[in-house]
Amino acid sequence: MHQDEFLQQYHKRSNVESTFHIIKAKFGEYLYSKTQQSQFNEALCKILCHNIVVLIHGMFELGIDVNVSKIRQLTG
Repeated sequence: MHQDEFLQQYHKRSNVESTFHIIKAKFGEYLYSKTQQSQFNEALCKILCHNIVVLIHGMFELGIDVNVSKIRQLTG
């Protein structure tokens, strides 16, 4: 009935599922930390590493200029 709305939401979900698959394929499916806080931090580290890999890919293979000093100014 509301196919446009459905497809928009489905596309967001498929992007998230694809990202999770890539992270698991590169860095492993399991979290090896024991406590919940440590597992959370380990998952964040995997996500951070994935984002760094994506930036490096964009810089060297796609020719995207990443201004690191501008990022430093924005993050403090």
